[in-house]
Amino acid sequence: MHTLKRSALLATLLLAALAARAAEFTVGAELPLTGSLARVGAGMHEGVMVAAEVFNRANGKHKIKIVTVDDESAPAKAIAAVEKLAGMGAVAITGGYGSNNIAPASSTADKLGLVYITSGGVDDSLVAAGRRNFFRINNTAGYEKAALGLFGDMKVKGVSIVYSTKDATSDLARSVGKALAAQGVKVAEHPFDPAITDFKPIVNKIRLQDRPDAVFMVGYENDYVGILRAARVLKPQVKAMVGVWSLATPKMAAEFPDLMPNVYGTALLPYPATFTGADGKAFADTYRQLYKKEPDYLGQFGYVQSMLLFEAIARAADKGTVAKGGIAEELRRTDRDTLIGRVQFAANGDNVHFSHRMGQHQGKNIVIVWPPQHATGKMAYPAVPW
Repeated sequence: MHTLKRSALLATLLLAALAARAAEFTVGAELPLTGSLARVGAGMHEGVMVAAEVFNRANGKHKIKIVTVDDESAPAKAIAAVEKLAGMGAVAITGGYGSNNIAPASSTADKLGLVYITSGGVDDSLVAAGRRNFFRINNTAGYEKAALGLFGDMKVKGVSIVYSTKDATSDLARSVGKALAAQGVKVAEHPFDPAITDFKPIVNKIRLQDRPDAVFMVGYENDYVGILRAARVLKPQVKAMVGVWSLATPKMAAEFPDLMPNVYGTALLPYPATFTGADGKAFADTYRQLYKKEPDYLGQFGYVQSMLLFEAIARAADKGTVAKGGIAEELRRTDRDTLIGRVQFAANGDNVHFSHRMGQHQGKNIVIVWPPQHATGKMAYPAVPW
């Protein structure tokens, strides 16, 4: 009897040891695949799937299984998506786009004890709410630095800022406006309700009253399209149309070829992209293999956030701490170079080293034009889509 008990104990210990050595972990991808944010959600999802493929091929020990739930670009659906993924056994969540969606989704994940990592929300309140399991690889400061750097190189004397009244967009617009004003630049602000579709009244004010050198658009894809369409009709005498996230992408160039020429937006990658390091080549080669196209920066963000998460899961698994808060602890220990630069998380989950770049649509390409040390070409200035 004692021998049987001892054998059973040994078998249990052996199984536990084997589980610590090798296991398959389910990771939830909560993303907007339909609705107003579908284009950016799809781009990030591609990066998530590439990261899983690269990790599973290279790790040789632990495996990642991605389960995806569409949050339909809506906060309530984002909460439901996280709850569904938790019920399906997800040990962590990667994804999310739009701070207004990410805030409730990540709060739900935090209550469930799940790590939530994203590159889709830059509202500062996301890292000020005390969520112990929240991490992001980008932030408002990095976007602000890029926009101000570009405007500085343009030597603008006046900027009209058109921005959505959502939290993240308002925060960035006001920060950039304040910094420009402090430099002696004439700033005119034009906030708009996220539900607006006709931007001609705002653009007409810019044309008749502001007369700036540049228009700075802080919104999302549909907002950019509406503003640029109004501008093509009214043709304000400006020298540049500048935006931020989700604008300098090949998807936007393909879908709106008449609106994108010479438009600026944040982009870590030129298009087509080139990579020299092993990690970059693995990302690009796998992306092309899976999707039969060139990678863009949305996929790059999704890849980086997910690869950091998968690596943390693997380290926690090796230590047997996955179910004991180990994934979050391993992310807090992260400090390494990635495809977006060095990533190191502060106690609040923010990446303290993030800095963005500015790209410009030029022909069929996206050229990095700021900062100078990462530029892949010269900016066309003055130049607008009309």
